Amino acid sequence: MNVALAHDYLNQFGGAERFLESLMNFFPEAPIYTLLYSEKKTLERFKHRTIKTSILNNPLIINNHRHIIPFLPLASQLINISDEYDLLISSTAGYAKGFSYNSQKTFHISYCYTPLRYAWEDEEYLHTHPIFQSKPLFQQCVKPLTSYLRTWDYSAGQKPDILIATSHFIAEKIRKNYGRDPYVIYPGTDLNTFFPEPKKRDYFLAIGRLLHYKKFDLVIDAFNTLKLPLKIAGTGPEKQALMARVKSPYIEFVDGNIKNDKKLRDIYSGARALIFPQVEDFGLVAVEAIACGTPVIAYKKGGAEEIIKEHRSGIFFNEQTKEALIHAVHQFNSMHFNPWIVRREAESLSTDVFREQFLAVIEDYTTLRRERLSRMAV
Repeated sequence: MNVALAHDYLNQFGGAERFLESLMNFFPEAPIYTLLYSEKKTLERFKHRTIKTSILNNPLIINNHRHIIPFLPLASQLINISDEYDLLISSTAGYAKGFSYNSQKTFHISYCYTPLRYAWEDEEYLHTHPIFQSKPLFQQCVKPLTSYLRTWDYSAGQKPDILIATSHFIAEKIRKNYGRDPYVIYPGTDLNTFFPEPKKRDYFLAIGRLLHYKKFDLVIDAFNTLKLPLKIAGTGPEKQALMARVKSPYIEFVDGNIKNDKKLRDIYSGARALIFPQVEDFGLVAVEAIACGTPVIAYKKGGAEEIIKEHRSGIFFNEQTKEALIHAVHQFNSMHFNPWIVRREAESLSTDVFREQFLAVIEDYTTLRRERLSRMAV
């Protein structure tokens, strides 16, 4: 069976790219089709794999792809996946499910982190985009652009033969936006890589790409008041604005390009808790933290509700406000969590569990494909 992988773009390294590595381990010979690729920005994790990119793949766009949102759907459709592949597996939060291929010859399984945010997030996601904030005239373009993106994303969402959602939270969005009923398979975390280290747990941690919706500003505002040690690990377009927001000497930005898994494990294991204030499709960093024995203080919405078991692997706060987070941190400080008991909650979210469930879907694919070929032969 010839397999190809597809991913929206490889110009950053986060939870989606770590998940793609899991797929690569299942299919070591499969090439990766993607809009953009930067070996440096992906920490050289994909340099030994065949990467096939779009016409947009140049340094200027790699560094500024969010400024050309209207052109990404078209560029996606211009990526043409060869007929030689029996199976296409797309890993996508938007564009890869819309790559072109021969649907009579290639079966398509799409692992969907979320429907395209720019299309479906009530225009808020586009309104907070830097290009629309900096140029008021562009604000008038938000509504027609959203309408265009919704039309394209709905159509692209009909292409895969099988859709898999990263969480029940996202499955509901897929049902609402695409009118389709997906499988739900949580992405796995390697428990041999992430486990508790004997570290002094003396700081709180916020980690991830520094983007508006991740709500690092909320964390900084809360810890400016709390005067407790906080480490922020991440890179992204919001970094300078977030650094300017810091008022407490106890808040520290650390290198967000953590290439080494041991260093990542160490930073999780050294934390008293991971602060998780955003609404995530799933929340792989929360699972990695739990696997390292680090409890999570999370906003109670999205994938976090499916990952975190209250008072066993963390606690929740119910409002996305500075005051609610401060209250949750005070509550957390009155509690005790045993790292190895916390870790147990990650066992059902391991790569082994994911592999078993995902390969069961592949088995379904082979059955469906046989049926399709039989019908075509008649």
